[in-house]
Formats: sequence, structure tokens, C-alpha cells
Amino acid sequence: MLAKIPKNVIDGSKRPKISYWSKTRTRCPSCEREFDREEMLSGSGRTIAGELTDELHRLYEPSAKYGKIYPLIYAVGACPRCHIAFFWNDFPVITDKQSLDALKEDEERRITAVNTVFPHYQLKAERSLLDGAAMYYLALLSYEKVDLGYAPTVKRAVISLRLAWLSGHLHEELPGRNFDWIAKAFYRKALFFYAQTLENEMARTESLSVMANLGPDTDKNYGYDGLIYELGLLEFKYGQTEDMQQRLKKLDEYKRAIARGFGLGKSSKAKPGPLLEKSRELYTQISKVLADANDIGFEPSDDDE
Repeated sequence: MLAKIPKNVIDGSKRPKISYWSKTRTRCPSCEREFDREEMLSGSGRTIAGELTDELHRLYEPSAKYGKIYPLIYAVGACPRCHIAFFWNDFPVITDKQSLDALKEDEERRITAVNTVFPHYQLKAERSLLDGAAMYYLALLSYEKVDLGYAPTVKRAVISLRLAWLSGHLHEELPGRNFDWIAKAFYRKALFFYAQTLENEMARTESLSVMANLGPDTDKNYGYDGLIYELGLLEFKYGQTEDMQQRLKKLDEYKRAIARGFGLGKSSKAKPGPLLEKSRELYTQISKVLADANDIGFEPSDDDE
């Protein structure tokens, strides 16, 4: 079966050079061993920027020489010994005993869970799309165990969203292997963690300032405005539909939040152009859904200030 899978999906070494091993090794805070850090090479036509999706995911056009490239898979690292994974800049930062003890106790469950979804992943070879997705899932489970002082909730939100994207790309490469279903599961996780992030920020139990780049992708930081937009979009596309009154209430709240943040779509030099345009589109889509909801007795709010 594996012989039929595209080599760039399961074997990162069977392709033209797109990454290198950094001279600076990374130290795992748990097992205290050093491991190599893989970095993506730039230039020579490796990345050809394509469409920016409504989810603020940057797509890249395949080149004749390098084929399809996924830059975001290089943003996390994973210890090959204990399978702890973080964003690279968190390895020297997460050092408190309680977090590390929890991570050590969870090692077996973490490995089993990731192998179930992304089997046969490798942590020492040049990473493939499958390896990259597995590392993100390891990171999602690793941040579950760290202290709130490290802002794990917003990191799990971004990681879940990226896992949905990577699972979608795996579905494109390997149709019929349920990666489309897995993508939907990660979208729902992303919605949950984005909502929890906002609640924690408002309650001042977890600060967003710990994470300098809110992404959500690696090409641009859309900051807090991007977070609000992403939360509204995820609710619109992937929110629950069993309780329609509750769904419409949430959509109404996010519509007004988008209106406040972006001045009802008026041009602003302070807002990134692509985000402003996509926020306008989302505002219009949500407004239409709310306006069409009269048959179930829901009255959209007119308060856009």
C-alpha cells in the first residue's frame, strides 16, 4: 500500500532539496537531550505564493522542480526521544517542573494518539507532509499539559487550524483515507480553542501577549483582528447546527464584533487589506443568514457600533 503513496507525502528525502539542518541544535526541556532543527530553504523558486483562502491560509503553487511545498510544516519541532513538540521558540522557555512532569507522564498516550491518526511518522528524517502533520498533532497534545502562563490555549487554536489545513492537503494527496473527516474534526477543535482563547483573555486568566505571532498561517501575522475574524468564520462554517437559536445568537455576536473591529467595512490604513476585504465578505454572509432567520423567530440585532 505504501508504495502507491506519493513519495513527497511520506518520505521527505525523496525530492529536491528544500530544507537544511541548522548548525544550532535544540535542547529538549524534558529529556535534556539535543536534537537537530530542520529549517526550510528560501529562494530559487521554491515557494510561489498563490491564493489566500477565506481562512487566511496561504496556498503555494507547485513548481516544476520542487513540486508542492508546505512551509508551515517547519514551524514546529518535535523531540525524537520523548515526542514532545512545541513551536521552536518555546523549547528553551517551557521549563517549569509541573508542566514537564505532566508531559513525561503523558508520553505513551501522546505517541499512541498521533500514530492512530498519522501512522508511520518520522522525527529524524527530512520531514514530509505526513511527518509535519504528526508533529503538529504532537504539539497540540503537548500544549495540553503546560501551564496557562505559556498561553497554550491560543497556541492550540492556531495548531488545530493548521492541522485542519494539513489534513485537507493530505486528503488531496491521499483521497479515500479519511483525512477529509479528520480535517473537519480539527476545524471543530480550532473553533473551541479560539472561543476559549477569547474567554480566557477577557477573564485575564491567559494573556495573548505571550504569543507574538497569532498568524494564523506563517506568512503574515493578522494579530487580534485576525483572531476575531477567524473565530467568526469558524463559527459560520463549522459551528453546531442542532440548536439554531444558539447558533444564530453566536453569529449575531460575531457579526457585531467584526463590525466594531473593522468599522463596518470602511477603509482603514490600520487594517491589513486582505483581512479587511474578507471581513466585509464574512459580515455580509452572516448578515444574510440572520436576515433569513425570521421563520424561526430570531431577530437580528441592529447594533453595529
